[in-house]
Amino acid sequence: MSTVRRGIHLRYTFESAEPAHQRGAEIENPLFDLLSALEAHGSISAAARAQQVSYRHAWSSLKHWEEILGAPLVQWEQGRRARLTPFAQRLMWAERQARVRMTPHVEALRAELARVFALADDATLQVLEIFASHDLGLPKLQTLAEECDGLHIGLRFAGSQEALRALNDGRCRVAGFHVAQDASSDSVMARAFKPLLQPGTHKLIGSHWRRQGWLWRQGETRPDSIAALRTGRWRFVSRQPESGTRLLTDHLLEQANLRPGKVPGYTTCIENTHVAVAAAIASGAADVGIGIEAAAVEAGLSFSPLVDENYFLVCLKEDLETPPLRALRERLASPAWAEALARLPGYGPARSGKVLSLTRTLPWWHFAKPKH
Repeated sequence: MSTVRRGIHLRYTFESAEPAHQRGAEIENPLFDLLSALEAHGSISAAARAQQVSYRHAWSSLKHWEEILGAPLVQWEQGRRARLTPFAQRLMWAERQARVRMTPHVEALRAELARVFALADDATLQVLEIFASHDLGLPKLQTLAEECDGLHIGLRFAGSQEALRALNDGRCRVAGFHVAQDASSDSVMARAFKPLLQPGTHKLIGSHWRRQGWLWRQGETRPDSIAALRTGRWRFVSRQPESGTRLLTDHLLEQANLRPGKVPGYTTCIENTHVAVAAAIASGAADVGIGIEAAAVEAGLSFSPLVDENYFLVCLKEDLETPPLRALRERLASPAWAEALARLPGYGPARSGKVLSLTRTLPWWHFAKPKH
């Protein structure tokens, strides 16, 4: 097969209303819509009917994509269902994997575009930029705040440390990070977060708790302890450096007196979100990982708890009483937020919306005399 150079071009459109078939951060692509229809229905005519297009249009589209990609996409045998070629099957699998990994970034892009155009329409709309460690609850908070409070949250997922740096650098107004409930002052998390948080400068706001643990495919086995990863029996998928879950995993390894470098593949098989970790395991690209229970349930994986952690939001002291922060705190304290969390496995409210003492909630600082 000759080498074909394939370019990726992205574009977006405006609609008079949210399309009924658009779900969250999905990206439309006519090639994969057509291949999915062919895979499901087994013929051009049935795929065309499912897509509500003419046979001629579906056929010409298929030939167009085969010419662009330089390879056949469908196998035809008389009297049998049309089948995708091995190349088309690999293409579908790779595209699904890419979509899972891109989802938080695409959602951030959509949120940013929505923010910009909302400002163009309504200068009175309250806007709040949040950089936060990946979480399945925060998009629900984003929706509640916009629908109920007129507060548009520009949500961008980043590692916990990167989120706090963004707050300190002025790139956002609120940062989100999470800490194991038993994190001591000499833990990996304390050593990572303590330099980025300053009592008297930062204000801590309760949001929720969530449960992290082992993720693995149903019917298979998992390590009986974190130390068992040293054997290399399981292909472990880890999170990106400086993410809160990577810090949690480092913390668990340290408790087991096991250096990360002693875990085969620890620094080579990496994903940026809980959903991507779950997808890697579900697809067979990895065997086990550590992530939140909600991601395991969503991907149909087995889950075994390791630790409960608190998820906090933090802002600078001078922003705490601004209208967007007051609206955010009121939404966090609302029954609607508690109900949204109750629908996520392994989630629950935890002093939601309350302004917490940084030094009492995270007892990592030791002062010579009490601060007033």
